Amino acid sequence: MSISPLIAAINQLAEEKELPKEQVLEIVEAVLAAAYRKEYGKPNQIIKVSLNPEDNAMKVWQIFNVVEEDAEIENPANEIHLSAAKKIDKKTKSGEQIKIPLEAKSDFGRIAAQTAKQVIIQKLREAERNILYAEFKEKEKKIINATVQQIEGSSVIVNLGKINAIIPPNEQIQNERYYIGQRLKVYVCDVEESLRGPRIIVSRSRPEFITGLFAQEVPEIESGTVEIKAIAREPGARTKIGVHSDDENLDPVGSAVGQRGTRVQSVLTELPNEKIDIILYDKDPETYITNALSPARILKMKLDKKNRKAKIWIDEDQLALAIGKSGQNVRLAGKLTGWEIDIIKEGSEHEKKTDNKADTVKETKTRKGSDSAKNKGVKTKEKDLEKGSGKKSNL
Repeated sequence: MSISPLIAAINQLAEEKELPKEQVLEIVEAVLAAAYRKEYGKPNQIIKVSLNPEDNAMKVWQIFNVVEEDAEIENPANEIHLSAAKKIDKKTKSGEQIKIPLEAKSDFGRIAAQTAKQVIIQKLREAERNILYAEFKEKEKKIINATVQQIEGSSVIVNLGKINAIIPPNEQIQNERYYIGQRLKVYVCDVEESLRGPRIIVSRSRPEFITGLFAQEVPEIESGTVEIKAIAREPGARTKIGVHSDDENLDPVGSAVGQRGTRVQSVLTELPNEKIDIILYDKDPETYITNALSPARILKMKLDKKNRKAKIWIDEDQLALAIGKSGQNVRLAGKLTGWEIDIIKEGSEHEKKTDNKADTVKETKTRKGSDSAKNKGVKTKEKDLEKGSGKKSNL
């Protein structure tokens, strides 16, 4: 085997597989060592090959493990006593390895060539898998672009450029429809190693997907000047985001919305069927809950801080706005703030019942007083009549 064409082949492989030249060189050296052992050596020998691209030279060594003089040599193919090792290298110590040069060969038989081919294919695949894994592991918990490649039952396979990923049913937006060739953004949830290469799970339904989209569109969020304190999401329907900034001169809500809503609109372009409410975070729970329920106007609020429960009184005309469709607004406000929110309509049946009960008691007392007065009057009249009749009989 000529070395010059071999180095050219290494360069070509490095370009085709998009692998570092040094890594491909290491793979080829391992392949040549396996082929050399197959053709000229023994199965248990440790053979190392070194290729020098600069002068096209190939060097071959057999590696031995150095053992103590009194130690029994179990494998003569790769073990040597210390005294014998010192004849080769006086500085050698027990427990180290020693290299013995072998004659470099340029011709390999058919079996050795097949072995070399199998090894190089295997090593290249391993190298590709490792590089892909490292590349996408760095992209974990980030937003990346994808193209829908295949729909398998309820799962969606997307292409990320060099590798495919899967959107499982629980990571999809429920009312979203996917089609082959569709371009979209996804959130990389997990990157796992497997025998077939990296297994990548991506999502469009997680709250972190919204956070990532805003980080891409809002420089203040990306830099950390504006912080997303909390997020509550019902995928495909509505999302509430609590934002905060330590910079008093910066409006966190305005930064997230953008001039004329350009920034939030860019996020909504990716999620056309979802509404997004951007809320100003506040340390004071009463203020934060009030912001979370906006634009509904609150009349009064009672907080149970121990159980994190909030009772809120709302005018009847604001009730639908506060609760939202199917209770969505108050539900998301509760998730966002971490408080259990109970909406009470001002003048509700509960309050009316209490008022009616008081009126009934008052009316009963009035009636009792009236009846008592009437009875007293009747008795007085009867006594007067008795007196009158007595007088008349005397006459």
